[in-house]
Amino acid sequence: MELAQSKALFARNRRLIPGGVVSLNRLVDPEIAFVRGSGARVWDADGNEYLDYHAGFAPYLLGHSHPDVQAAVVRSIDEGWTLMGSGTTPWEGRAAELLCESVASLDRVQLTTTGSEATYHALRLSRAFTGRDHLVVMQGGYNGWHDEVACNVMTPLDKLGPRSEGGENPFVPLSAGMPSNVASRVHVVEFNDLEAVEGCFRKYEVACLVTEPILQNIGIVKPREGYLQGLRDLCDKYGVVLVFDEVKTGFRHALGGYQALAGVRPDLSTFGKAIANGYPLGAIGGKAEIMDLFSHPEADRRVLIAGTFNGHPAPVAAAIATMEILKREEASLYPRLEALGARMQQGLEGLFARHGVTATVARQGSAFCVYFMDHAPRDWRDLASNHDMERDLRYRKALIARGVYHFPLPTKQGSLSAAHSEADVDSTLEATEAVLREGI
Repeated sequence: MELAQSKALFARNRRLIPGGVVSLNRLVDPEIAFVRGSGARVWDADGNEYLDYHAGFAPYLLGHSHPDVQAAVVRSIDEGWTLMGSGTTPWEGRAAELLCESVASLDRVQLTTTGSEATYHALRLSRAFTGRDHLVVMQGGYNGWHDEVACNVMTPLDKLGPRSEGGENPFVPLSAGMPSNVASRVHVVEFNDLEAVEGCFRKYEVACLVTEPILQNIGIVKPREGYLQGLRDLCDKYGVVLVFDEVKTGFRHALGGYQALAGVRPDLSTFGKAIANGYPLGAIGGKAEIMDLFSHPEADRRVLIAGTFNGHPAPVAAAIATMEILKREEASLYPRLEALGARMQQGLEGLFARHGVTATVARQGSAFCVYFMDHAPRDWRDLASNHDMERDLRYRKALIARGVYHFPLPTKQGSLSAAHSEADVDSTLEATEAVLREGI
């Protein structure tokens, strides 16, 4: 595969941009500069075509450059929708209506530009509402780039130490430059461990527990039966705000978020990725009594929310178009995505079995991940102890060389879109068989 133009672009950009990319989690090997996307396919600077299962960390639920979404954005530009930074707009109101109509737990919403901003506001709201400072987060979860949650995603086991059932993990920051006292009020527990959660609630003055309802930054790690309801019950018992970070799960698995499938209502929810089908937009919403702290009449109780580009017309136009499509096509779109996901899972499982490869395909609807281990992981420690990371990386790179793009980092989820077809899945399985024949 020729990548000369990609290499040249990286070299040019590195002269002025540290690492050559403006978000360093994109810096992976092979270094490919993507320049165009349409439907289920993307093209790089050298003209190579790929079937895409990464999709910008999964926002393109309808596929790249969906015509109705693109038309809505163009219309907003043609009609001169502008952001004055003063007063409200019709489009932010319409987006709020669609969000609250779609997700049953949302009494009120606010729009942000990114998911990390939304989770940051969730922490502030929780502290203002409870008068407490401490947080509980999940090992293997990712809830944004800000100090108190930028920790403990793919943490090496030697930094965690031995498993302590019902106990905490050490705080392991993802970044330099974080205040040294952050760790004193952030408590990291393993997913699916209710005993550890209750231990923290008993020991500390916890304002909120924030979790992805499925850990989708380390593939697809699902909650055990009763786990999410158990979190709800514990938060009610101890007066803790329950926050579901649905930035990756929201709208991808159901119009009402994964919480609708689980039948568990959080106090606050954050959304991002799939709301605007690839345009930059996040949202936070939840109970009126918490959300209304943003506009509390008493200044010392009011929670600041500010952002010049919150509600920018282009991404909000994209979000309105995307949510209207999802509402209109809900009855057919989600079953179709489930069918595509099942076809991919069954096909992969059959190939691994025929080639004698120990692997498990974990899946939720249109999101899936191959683990080179004999069971679906229950948490990060289980995954890190049993999954063959090196084989995973070889597998991903071999598929990329055949024009099937999975993000070349072990355990990252694959994402189908409404633009994928059965033929796309079948051609992906053909590429996978060719890779397995080589004995990766």
